[in-house]
Amino acid sequence: MALRELSTSFFRLTSRGNRAAASIAGHSSRRYVSSHAASLAPSTEAPTTVDATFDPDLQDLEAVSSFSAPLDVSSELIKSYDPVRRAQGRRRQLPASRYQFRPPRYYRGPLHPHQPPPASDPSSREFVPGPFSRTRLEQTYQGMIAPDLMTMTYVHTPPGTVKSPKQDRLRTWDDSSPYHKGRPKRGPRGPGEVLRVQEKEINWRNIPKIERVTVHSMVKGATDDSSYLHVAGIMLQAITGVRPVVHRARHSVSQFGIRATMPIALTCTLRNDQANEFLDKCINLVLPKIKDWPGVKGTTGDSAGNLGFGFDREGAILFPEVEVNYDMYPPRMIPGFHVTIHTSATSDRHARLLLSALGIPFYGKLVN
Repeated sequence: MALRELSTSFFRLTSRGNRAAASIAGHSSRRYVSSHAASLAPSTEAPTTVDATFDPDLQDLEAVSSFSAPLDVSSELIKSYDPVRRAQGRRRQLPASRYQFRPPRYYRGPLHPHQPPPASDPSSREFVPGPFSRTRLEQTYQGMIAPDLMTMTYVHTPPGTVKSPKQDRLRTWDDSSPYHKGRPKRGPRGPGEVLRVQEKEINWRNIPKIERVTVHSMVKGATDDSSYLHVAGIMLQAITGVRPVVHRARHSVSQFGIRATMPIALTCTLRNDQANEFLDKCINLVLPKIKDWPGVKGTTGDSAGNLGFGFDREGAILFPEVEVNYDMYPPRMIPGFHVTIHTSATSDRHARLLLSALGIPFYGKLVN
């Protein structure tokens, strides 16, 4: 169809005849209304081929196009074309892509032509399979603790209840000076005072849960002998399953023999299943073995839902990872460590409620 239209257009160009010649002559001379109308008038004469003396650009134009000729290719030649066999017979293979099997190692920005796949893609370097099953502590929390916490802390607010206005937490300016306009509000009075996190009512959106667990150990013996730090790192990695991060001293303290940039502490941060398994191990295996252990002090907490407790040297030995390989650790080099539980609660009261449901007892005066 396209070939027919193309040949027809060429035929129209070559068959203008006297109308094309009159049009060219009319445009080359002065234009009058009568001559312009005569050139636009339809011609009744039969179309003839254009004269080459009028338009030299049309000399090489043919009346019949070569595109209208039939394609003279045999069907055997078309069937004999095999791109696969041609590629196999190539002596040198084409170079493969650098990222054919593995994504780029480093992320080079959103404008780079090679973008890494999302973390949910199995071909991604950050892909983590699973979760195939939930931990026992997570199953207990989802099945029993979370519904109980919501039932125990439910506060019914009838529809249309008008909430009483609360006082501003930030201090405003008294506008005694024109420079007070546009200034931001001031914080609380006193040096080092910061705004505390306000306690929010528990509903189905913000039921308190475990976010992460931090295990920290300050190795005092590392100031004299680095072997203490190595033993502490091996023990923390065996207990938590996370490689510890080494912290160095920022300033020199001559009373304690600490010099700047000296490695003196270790920290392990556990999240998701690792945090749940570590807490489950502490609650059900280690804490019941401690003799005359009263529980966690009720004054612990930072008023933002984060609680902590510690294990001394005798408590660290009770972990099953240390008991099974007790001969590997020199007894005088085994350190104690602190455990900080970070929860999504907005107050220590709600955080203690969560940990009490998990099985951690509290004693003494409870400070909210």
